[in-house]
Amino acid sequence: MASMMLSQKTCNPSLLRGNSRRQVSVKAVQAPPKLNQVNSERIFSEAQSLLPGGVNSPVRAFRSVGGKPIVFDSVKGCKVTDVDGNTYIDYVGSWGPAICGHANDEVNAAIVAQLQKGASFGAPCELENTLARMVIERVPSVDIVRFTSSGTEACLSALRLMRAYTKRDKIIKFVGCYHGHADSFLVKAGSGVATLGLPDSPGVPAGTTAHTLTASYNNVEEVKQLFEQNKGQIAGVILEPVVGNGGFIPPSMEFLQGLRDVCTQEGAVLCFDEVMTCFRISKGCAQEYFGVIPDLTCMGKVIGGGLPVGAYGGKKEIMSMVSPAGPMYQAGTLSGNPLAMTAGIKTLEILGRPGAYEHLQRVTERLVKEVVAAGQAAGHEMCGGSISGMFGVFFCKGPVRSFEEAQQSDTAKFARFHRGMLEEGVYLAPSQFEAGFTSLAHTDEDITNTVEAAKRVFARI
Repeated sequence: MASMMLSQKTCNPSLLRGNSRRQVSVKAVQAPPKLNQVNSERIFSEAQSLLPGGVNSPVRAFRSVGGKPIVFDSVKGCKVTDVDGNTYIDYVGSWGPAICGHANDEVNAAIVAQLQKGASFGAPCELENTLARMVIERVPSVDIVRFTSSGTEACLSALRLMRAYTKRDKIIKFVGCYHGHADSFLVKAGSGVATLGLPDSPGVPAGTTAHTLTASYNNVEEVKQLFEQNKGQIAGVILEPVVGNGGFIPPSMEFLQGLRDVCTQEGAVLCFDEVMTCFRISKGCAQEYFGVIPDLTCMGKVIGGGLPVGAYGGKKEIMSMVSPAGPMYQAGTLSGNPLAMTAGIKTLEILGRPGAYEHLQRVTERLVKEVVAAGQAAGHEMCGGSISGMFGVFFCKGPVRSFEEAQQSDTAKFARFHRGMLEEGVYLAPSQFEAGFTSLAHTDEDITNTVEAAKRVFARI
């Protein structure tokens, strides 16, 4: 449980608020350490002639925070080292998968042992059964699961399944929620789309997005209105049960239960995109944490232990539509590959040990509480929240309950904060609109060092 409640209608995460205006003494302000980025800049400069924008995923380009991206050389535990020899406390964790810590010794050993037997089979292997059984046992909504190679693939497959099962075309998604880069989802999306300020994407046919309806997060009345306006046409609703791709935004119980009720009433499929939250905020994912069970669940990140993987699963009657059991086609050469299955199995095994989620909850709560308090004491409007190993802060008074409210955050100040934290040896997501992540490798000392770094940065921004 998070340490504070927003209101009776808000779920467990704490959203800390304040508008203290105490001035910081000029004597307390220290000049920032000089960050050597010679090799990072050289490599990124070369990459710009080789890769679109110099990166293979847009948010990595640092466009929203300014400066040149850090080029990594190695990772271990909760630390990353760049090509210039700088070491940082990491709160990105490969965007979520490194929940046991980077290059975990047990996970690595399991991968190496499997590598000796083969990296890819393109045929069934028993490891698929083992990981599938672990997922089914832990995730309340899942009777049957299908593995894919990415979260995007899992979400686009789930969307096709929603339509195949209901024989309807329209879906409802929420402003600021990101479900991968499939055409139907690139409407008022979060993540890199929000970071770069792109309302949609060129190349997406108008006819494709015509079937995508949008509503504001935490507003179930808008959803009810869309169902009323599109009677018998909506296949389902897809959402991040905790928004991580628009910054950390928790749901209200009224919202989640309202979605469950209206989907049941209208014969529509409720799909939780738990690519970010699965096995991160609890052993049984967000649906167990909140006690609201969807019909379908999309998974990724943690489930692969750092290797490329995704999955979607749900009720047997729905999943029986998937080929070859049913007529809805979906396939993938590397789906269920033995290396990803092995990494996922070992990661879930580690997370199943006593005290794992308690550790994540404790260090993350402390991190957010103390960083927000330090920011407020330095005169900055700030709010923040966390659940288990997932968190976020905004440079606004808060509370933040939707992407529209998240956009009120001072992104220019966040950019200065981000740069300052890099200079102090802390690596945060290079966007105001991305959640942060802790791991089992983060210690109390790491949190203390991060908070002290934040205090120095707050004093000079």
